[in-house]
Amino acid sequence: MKKLLSLLLALALMLTLTSSALAVNEDVEGTIGIYTSMYQFVIDEMDAALKAEFPNLEPAFDGSFFFYGGTGDLQTKLTGEMGADQKGVLGCDMMLVAEPAYSLELKELGYLEPIEIEGAEDLFRFDYDEEGYWYPVRVCNMVLAYNPEKYSPEELPKTFKEFATPSDDLKGQISMGNPLTSGTTMAAVAALTDEYGYEYLDGLGANQVAIESGSTALAKLETGECKVIMILEESVLKKRFDDGSKLACIYPEDGVILIPSTVMTVAEDKSAHQNIEACEAIENWLLTEEAQKLIMKGYMHSVLKGMKDVPFDSVDTDGLIEKDMGVDWVRCYTEREEIRTQFQERVTAN
Repeated sequence: MKKLLSLLLALALMLTLTSSALAVNEDVEGTIGIYTSMYQFVIDEMDAALKAEFPNLEPAFDGSFFFYGGTGDLQTKLTGEMGADQKGVLGCDMMLVAEPAYSLELKELGYLEPIEIEGAEDLFRFDYDEEGYWYPVRVCNMVLAYNPEKYSPEELPKTFKEFATPSDDLKGQISMGNPLTSGTTMAAVAALTDEYGYEYLDGLGANQVAIESGSTALAKLETGECKVIMILEESVLKKRFDDGSKLACIYPEDGVILIPSTVMTVAEDKSAHQNIEACEAIENWLLTEEAQKLIMKGYMHSVLKGMKDVPFDSVDTDGLIEKDMGVDWVRCYTEREEIRTQFQERVTAN
């Protein structure tokens, strides 16, 4: 009887160990490179997690699976790799960039491989490509921000519209990113000009909005040089966590602007390492609770239905979705150059 019990215990242990081994994607091999616009500290966390989950997969970039660049810089890099005939092989196998408009363009150019995510219709609380060419992985949130140690919220804009309403009180004391280089700012400008027309840009120009990096804008909030800025929520939350900053978000009453960032797999004949099996495994892993918690640790919102956790110091994601102004991603892609031109003529020219 004791021998039988020992045998059963040994068998149970073997099954447990086998199950644990299968939970890690040890059978996924080869090399993978991913272009991304995520923060470096998020990249570091993702790198470590991918190496643990895929122990036999080789990183393409000096020990890292990721090559970092701003969305605009990555688009320039990819255009160069495509070449004049737009048929060149890319230097990556996957992409994690800022917004779906670029995904629409790459799909149209034939640069993406469809990947099936089982049960996708029950998984996402944001739109995805029903043919599997791109899926949302993380969600950025464009808001306004201010310094409560310098100004009271009562004297500041409560809406995006007020942010661009000509005012002596705001003139020369507001700031935002550059839609020519930032995919998220481009998305915000597309949404706001869709909502309020190109006259919205005239108001930004009249208020002499500064066009600068998020770090510069946040520094100006700290000193009081700027009263209010348009910026990603994640930048404010990170500063609050890292530095104990008192800077705070204004969630505009006319709607926040939620910007899902997509994951895309490069078409096999256009990819650096032609490893679709590994790309599919990584896409599926990115949509696990484990990976989504890393996303939220990076101060971005989860794409999964039913996820109650939120980034540090943020607010309910489903509540934000109810207040989302929305972005016309087709317009953001097809009218990109017109929107950029209008911005340059109406804002930066002033």
